[in-house]
Amino acid sequence: MPCQSTVELKNFEIPVEIGTYGPDYTVPDSHLLDLTLTVDPALVLIDADGMDHVFDYDPLIAEILRLSQDGPYATQERLMTRIVHACARHPQIEAAEVFLRKTPVAMGTGALGLGLSVDRAYLDGLR
Repeated sequence: MPCQSTVELKNFEIPVEIGTYGPDYTVPDSHLLDLTLTVDPALVLIDADGMDHVFDYDPLIAEILRLSQDGPYATQERLMTRIVHACARHPQIEAAEVFLRKTPVAMGTGALGLGLSVDRAYLDGLR
């Protein structure tokens, strides 16, 4: 297997308002993001310690937080699309897996989400 590296963000609670809910619906109290980014292994297997040798993910996280505040959103899909576009603005990202879920779903329990994987060709098309 060739060398592959990822940057992973798990259970990141984002402050966002998504959906329209009637009086008998369960309104989610949190939206959680999992993001797995494939990057060049040269950005992980480094000879010297320093931010100039790695992928700096902080600007992407800041952009995701900014996007979450652009709402309200009608759908999770729209926010996910915007997150993928934000990923494409970083040429170091070769592929991305995005999973966004809301909780609770009903009776104070459960999580419901959707996932999306995009490869280098898709990201390059956005670039």
